[in-house]
Amino acid sequence: MARSIDTQQSAVRGFVPAQNDEERFLMRHVEDLARAAFGRGIARYSAFLSDREQQLAQAALNRAGAPEESCRFEGGWPDAERRVLCLEPENCYPASPVCCVRLRCRALAGAQLPVHKDYLGSLMGLELRREALGDIVLPPEEPGIAYLFALEPAAALICQELRSVGRTEVTAQQLALDEVPEFAQAERRLQTATVSSLRLDAVLAAMLRCSRGMAAELVAAGRVEINHLPVSSAHAPVYESDVFTVRGKGRFRLTALPGKSKKDRQIIEFFQY
Repeated sequence: MARSIDTQQSAVRGFVPAQNDEERFLMRHVEDLARAAFGRGIARYSAFLSDREQQLAQAALNRAGAPEESCRFEGGWPDAERRVLCLEPENCYPASPVCCVRLRCRALAGAQLPVHKDYLGSLMGLELRREALGDIVLPPEEPGIAYLFALEPAAALICQELRSVGRTEVTAQQLALDEVPEFAQAERRLQTATVSSLRLDAVLAAMLRCSRGMAAELVAAGRVEINHLPVSSAHAPVYESDVFTVRGKGRFRLTALPGKSKKDRQIIEFFQY
């Protein structure tokens, strides 16, 4: 038994192939982009991709034999989660479509400033598609300021049409990417816990500080994803580097499995985004 547990400790979850027609379509689309870019020597770009979509896109590039040195993901800032796939053959004329819009709030003194969901809701109110939008960054050192990364047409629309976020008036200004400031890295407190096994319900209960039964109920209700994929079994195994998204509770990353405690329980290290 100890031998199998040790093997799992050193394992990392492998690539999960496309799970539905939408994901299979994305992979075919990326292969088409690669053929167009490297067959004709013309730069090609995708829309913004989530973490999961970036994994699928990379698998499609590998399958298409695209040259690694000419492929990159660009989100507008170093720690971007949502990124555009940039296929830029040698000697082409690159023109990345990623833009940044800085929004400045005009809030009354003491008024509550908009939060991430408020900005996203207002952007969706402009009938923008989610794939046209990248990250929304709210630097704590600049209260009342938001930086929105978007495709060029979406950025232009935001500057023209967005006048308020919730009940707060805003002004919009488009920035070149080299004008975007360096954002302070968010502090993430590393936490440690012990679990009886590397099963989803046990690990989730430790992260959320709840019972295993409550963790299992969250899974059964469809509120839990591992690495941006829905999971339906509370007994599913978990692996180092897995990302857990729990709707209404937050997102967590399992960063390390240091070993066993004196009581022979598995030690886990994790942080919350």
